[in-house]
Amino acid sequence: MDASGTPSVPSVERMISLLELLAVAKNGLTLPELSRRLGFPKSSTHCLLVTLERRAYLRRNPKTHRYMLGVKLFALANMALSGIKLREQAAPFLRALMNRTRLSVHLAILDQDAAVLIEKVEPIGPLRQASWVGKRLELHGTAVGKCLLAYLPEMQFLNVVRSRGIGSADKLNEQMEQIRRMGYAIEDEERETGCRSIAAPVFDPSGDVENVVAAIGVAGSKAQIPPDAYQSLGEIVHSTAAEISKALAKDESTQPEAAPGIAYTHDASGRF
Repeated sequence: MDASGTPSVPSVERMISLLELLAVAKNGLTLPELSRRLGFPKSSTHCLLVTLERRAYLRRNPKTHRYMLGVKLFALANMALSGIKLREQAAPFLRALMNRTRLSVHLAILDQDAAVLIEKVEPIGPLRQASWVGKRLELHGTAVGKCLLAYLPEMQFLNVVRSRGIGSADKLNEQMEQIRRMGYAIEDEERETGCRSIAAPVFDPSGDVENVVAAIGVAGSKAQIPPDAYQSLGEIVHSTAAEISKALAKDESTQPEAAPGIAYTHDASGRF
């Protein structure tokens, strides 16, 4: 579809201009400075700043009243960079997994307290999974989420448990230990009635088997994934995840050192 004739949204244009200006302002800028440089009314500039600050895209120094870029922007940039690389490296493996199992295949990464789908490969047929790239999933109620949750550092794990009101940390930790022992996670109608999924972790390029950067999973109906297929499917998904991990490690060893500020910063340092 040709979008050349579609008008831009003025408020979005102003917000982007504001962010771009702050990106090159080493020490940040105050509301009057931003309003003057951008040529925007002070009232509308203030509304933009408050909105972005509430969403953690900006931060305001309480002493100097200067606005600077917030950590969420850097997190998004890191997710985009890592997501692009992961999707490129994982693509042939995900398609091969879909062809072998004839199930929907997902690739997910961690974003704060949720699993975010960054790729989906689905077989042709009438049965479709209610998922899409960009969808956020609960960590404790989905197979890909459980894989990401199982390898979080202890304090981060406990923070997720408390913030989401999950319940007993000890009981959930027992499930996480089982996932680490088996090498894969199972979701049995926890997210959606009649649906099941099985997922396995993808480890970081350093080869550290305690640092997970993503999870891949297969999803289907109860009929497509009966309980007696859990182990065989789990082993297949685990094997595919291991192949992706090896591909990432191989690519890392042949690439030049990343530029400062571009490296993926997700920290999932291990078991507990």
